[in-house]
Amino acid sequence: MANPFRSVRIFFGELVGELQKASWPTKTELKDSTIVVIVACLLLGLFTSISDFALYNVVDAVTELVSR
Repeated sequence: MANPFRSVRIFFGELVGELQKASWPTKTELKDSTIVVIVACLLLGLFTSISDFALYNVVDAVTELVSR
């Protein structure tokens, strides 16, 4: 039976090696990217809310016309 701790140690050793090869963003790049993501989420939320409100009103108006 293989020692499970050996494979875990090898995994974490390789993990650290790969993370050291990665290029990490600077603080400025991270801040700019965060702002872009927040603005995109707000715009998407606004678009979804407006679309939902409009669709609700259209369905409500059609239902009102049909039920008369």
